[in-house]
Amino acid sequence: MPSPINVTGLTLAADRRPEMALADRANRVMWINDERVLYAGLLGAMSARTMGGWHLYVALGAPIRISVDGAPWQTTDLAVVPPYRPHRVDCDERLIGDLVIEPETVDTATLPAFVLGGCGAVQEASEFVHRVRELHAWLCTRGRESPLSSADADAFLFGRALTPRRLDPRIAKVLQAINRDPAAPLTAIDCAAQAGLSFSRFLHLFKQQTGASFRNLRAWKRARSLLHHVTRDANLLNVALDTGYPDSTHFSHTIRQVYGLRPRDIFAGSRRLTVLGVASS
Repeated sequence: MPSPINVTGLTLAADRRPEMALADRANRVMWINDERVLYAGLLGAMSARTMGGWHLYVALGAPIRISVDGAPWQTTDLAVVPPYRPHRVDCDERLIGDLVIEPETVDTATLPAFVLGGCGAVQEASEFVHRVRELHAWLCTRGRESPLSSADADAFLFGRALTPRRLDPRIAKVLQAINRDPAAPLTAIDCAAQAGLSFSRFLHLFKQQTGASFRNLRAWKRARSLLHHVTRDANLLNVALDTGYPDSTHFSHTIRQVYGLRPRDIFAGSRRLTVLGVASS
């Protein structure tokens, strides 16, 4: 009998029976911190979405379908979408796993080959698919009692730690400020001044270091912060203001562009979602 998989505080059985995995699929959970998200829950009928992280979509039951940049649909158990690539995802079961890796947190060149070389359906990563399903089951049963770090999750899912991206300290400080308060009205002019750089030099260095423009990354982090609120029983206008949007119209338009879903649909689909959040490291 295969022995359990052990990763610094994370133990998952490698010999789970299919019926146990099937039962686990009914549990909806999202583990989130500043570096990673693992969402296992409802998919929803979405339009095109454009998000700032690496997205690794995993079928939790029936295969998923993926279309990137308007290309023909592909059917698969695993799909990879690089940051800021418009795409659509569908699944007959309406249930999906989605691992999100924030690109500024990893050295892109050292990502696993199936991630770095993937865009759309990926066929040669069955072990990764299995481990995502196992991690989903573990989060449902042990997630509350055993907080999970990004390092432990990466080591379990990929078999090794992902190499952190080396950032210029001035850019790292700006990223920390954005992550600390995505709703803050932080401007590139303010950040350039704080970094002691000219406006044009700051914008160039920021994109060189993070792989995204300041405007795009700040917009993504603000939209991403919505995930911390999805189980709130709150007026959407209040959520919009709390996440930094000037009004509900701007909020709804932006969220639909990013997630391919209206905010009200995201909240409706999250009613039975358990949200787990821990420190990044």
